[in-house]
Amino acid sequence: MKDARKPFSFWIATGFGVGRLPKAPGTWGSLAALPPAWLIASLGGPWLLAAATLLVALVGGWAADDYAKRLGLDDPGEIVIDEVAGQWLILVLVPPDPVLYAVGFALFRILDIAKPWPAGWADRRLGGGLGIMLDDLLAALWGVPALWALAALLR
Repeated sequence: MKDARKPFSFWIATGFGVGRLPKAPGTWGSLAALPPAWLIASLGGPWLLAAATLLVALVGGWAADDYAKRLGLDDPGEIVIDEVAGQWLILVLVPPDPVLYAVGFALFRILDIAKPWPAGWADRRLGGGLGIMLDDLLAALWGVPALWALAALLR
């Protein structure tokens, strides 16, 4: 199937194809999330980034569910919209800053891979788009206060 004929859910779920990059699609998805997060936070501050995160989580949850069903898989690695939402969530309370965004990126990748409770529970127990999206959001929540505290120390 040619890319132009891919369903809309493919484009959203894979972060416009970023998830199809070879090796470590979650890392690529998280990395691709940084420039738009910077732009959104610069234009509208934390409230706009929070609203964008919610929108991406909702639309991305639908897209992840639809695309995973089309593939017949529970949580295909090429779905990275959950990484985008999680990466944005961890950055919501910090200003756009290269150091904070780099630390936020690394922290989110560690938490997304480690899946501390309840992220691991959501990953194992919840199916479909909800499970795909929620485990990343729950993992990111662990990093929000840590990154916020670092931002406060650096001020």
